[in-house]
Amino acid sequence: MKNKSLVLLKTLLRSTSQHNIYKYSKDKKKKGRIIGNTIGFTFLYLLLMAYCVGVCIGYGELGIIDLMPAICSLTITALALFFTFFKTNGYLFNFKEYDMLMSLPFKPATVAGCKFIYMYVKSLPWNMSISVAILIGYAIKTQPAIWVYPVWIIMSLFLPIIPMLIASFLGFIIARISAGFRKKNIIQTVLTIIFVLAIFALRFVIEALARDSEKLNDTLMSAAETIRKIEKIYLPAEWFNGAVTCFAISDILLLIGVSVLLFVAVFVPVGRSYRSINSKLKSHAASKKFKMSSQKSRSVLNAIAFKEFKRMTGSSVYMTNVAMGEIFAVIIGIAVLFINIDSLIAMALQGAPVTKEILYPAFPMIIYFFPGMVATTAISPSLEGKNYWIVQSLPITKKTLCKGKMLFNMYLTVPFGIFATICLCISAKVPVLTSILMLVLIVCMCAFSTAWGGVCGFKYMRLDWENEIEVVKQGMNVTVYLLPNMFGTMAVAALMIFLGTMIDVNLILGILILLYGGLGALCYRKAISYT
Repeated sequence: MKNKSLVLLKTLLRSTSQHNIYKYSKDKKKKGRIIGNTIGFTFLYLLLMAYCVGVCIGYGELGIIDLMPAICSLTITALALFFTFFKTNGYLFNFKEYDMLMSLPFKPATVAGCKFIYMYVKSLPWNMSISVAILIGYAIKTQPAIWVYPVWIIMSLFLPIIPMLIASFLGFIIARISAGFRKKNIIQTVLTIIFVLAIFALRFVIEALARDSEKLNDTLMSAAETIRKIEKIYLPAEWFNGAVTCFAISDILLLIGVSVLLFVAVFVPVGRSYRSINSKLKSHAASKKFKMSSQKSRSVLNAIAFKEFKRMTGSSVYMTNVAMGEIFAVIIGIAVLFINIDSLIAMALQGAPVTKEILYPAFPMIIYFFPGMVATTAISPSLEGKNYWIVQSLPITKKTLCKGKMLFNMYLTVPFGIFATICLCISAKVPVLTSILMLVLIVCMCAFSTAWGGVCGFKYMRLDWENEIEVVKQGMNVTVYLLPNMFGTMAVAALMIFLGTMIDVNLILGILILLYGGLGALCYRKAISYT
């Protein structure tokens, strides 16, 4: 990489370094937030590493520890491919500092390449946490030669590059296609969602083929055989395995060489179209057939909610992350109408003696996982960014703004939650009274999600971001919202299923309605207090 590229990359990293902000900032609240972020992410890294080490030890006890290099490479590949695809639009295209960077004496290909490496460096802690943890578990069970440790670490640095380049190129193609349309963000979002749905569908196709072709009854052995087959197909995984188990120089050179060559091959065409794609994505088209007409009158809260809707549809990163849950809720709701619910439960629980009646209390929670795992209220306060002064200058109180943002999240989540719950009740032939209680519960859960999102969104509001991904995916607001919500819902669902074997289901649903209604009210008061 040329010296100019190193200077640009160094500047990008320094400008967003939490260490630099903590070192030079005089804002105690900002410093406290950085300390909290560091503690929180350190805990997540340790939790992830503990899980990976445990998996390795378990595989070692089962006698298939030799699969761990392949599992390491495929896990990092899958995560890099999936998350990079969602980040491409925010990091490589349509980012806020585009005008400033393009005014500097750098070629477009250099800017694009540096933004990619910046994205790679930002995701490196997650990838290396997985790699180092699997190496620790692998070493505990196999006591490998001393050279395995440095080779494993060095090769792990190159593992995410190829899948990230593939995801970036797919994002480039989508950006190039969508740049030619008036509704650029909508087209980009639709293409992204189609790709994600295709990936999820491909997963089930692969599992079905493996089951049908091999006729293996042992699930674990079937999974091991599938991993070995994928390793043979995906060559970088095979190169990594050969490098860390046999010290194959050819595999080491292939993994490094192909990564470098693919980087050049991707960013040569990207560089040629980089300026035009970004210009088109940042431009706005005006209708030639525009006619002045009377404007619709809305209440203040509905006007704020409509503004949030326009903000969501104006950002493919925001819309993709928020709307995926609602889309899956619709897909699941329609799918259960055509699938025998008893067969589905037997397949999911591997033949465990559990009836659908026992699972009734968990039905709303299963649905809630789709629209409730991401709340717009956890994201939208920070998305105001540097335009927050405009909101403050409006003749509305912060309390009204908070209520309007909450109203939009209810508009977004409740209809999809109700639709999926009704479909599930019809498929499972749930009694009428129980179905009504389930519908009330899903509304209460959406209200809780909205209010809890408001607490996280306003408490951890960050306005000094340069990239939407920092707020939508990587912010403390999303992390604090997601983890307690997810694990809490899983714990409550497990407890209610257990109680369902002893207590009437309607009584359990009534208790859950009171629980989530009370939690929602408390969170609502807390969110309002931050305004």
